[in-house]
Amino acid sequence: MFARRLTSFFKKSSTSSSDKAVKDGTLGSFGRKAVSFVLITVTGGVALSALDDLSIYRGCSSKAMEKVMNSKAMIEAIGEPIEKGPWYNASLAVSQQRHSVSCSFPVIGPQGSGILHLKAVRNGEDSLFGFLQQREWDILIMDALVHVPSNDGPQQTLRINVSDFAAPSAGTDDYKPEEPEKS
Repeated sequence: MFARRLTSFFKKSSTSSSDKAVKDGTLGSFGRKAVSFVLITVTGGVALSALDDLSIYRGCSSKAMEKVMNSKAMIEAIGEPIEKGPWYNASLAVSQQRHSVSCSFPVIGPQGSGILHLKAVRNGEDSLFGFLQQREWDILIMDALVHVPSNDGPQQTLRINVSDFAAPSAGTDDYKPEEPEKS
């Protein structure tokens, strides 16, 4: 008699747990769908951000390489042709809603190698698919830290300013502020 009551107790508890599973099944499938949607959305957002960063890097580095290839100091230091190093050794920092960038990447020549550092800005508005468009960057500051091997001793490290304009030297500034008019 005790065995009958025990088996009937387990039968009731197993049927009630299966009823619960049926009710939770709809909530469980909704939860799985919600989690899947969130994961796909986050993955897509990360992928679009990575594409945008890659677009920024390609635009800045190609403009910088144009200036480097025209720089006599860089050609004298590491030789010609100068090539951009691997992208995975580059660093990129964007700010001001992707209107300002600080970038560094390696450059390689037959006589040596170096790291190019630049800061650039861009004007214009962002579009929905801005990562698909080539952006125009204005390079503000660009210099290179170049390592040139030497036969005589340790390698030489040079800092070369590759920017378009040179800083004004002291004493050559003829600008004198005007005094305000007195009435």
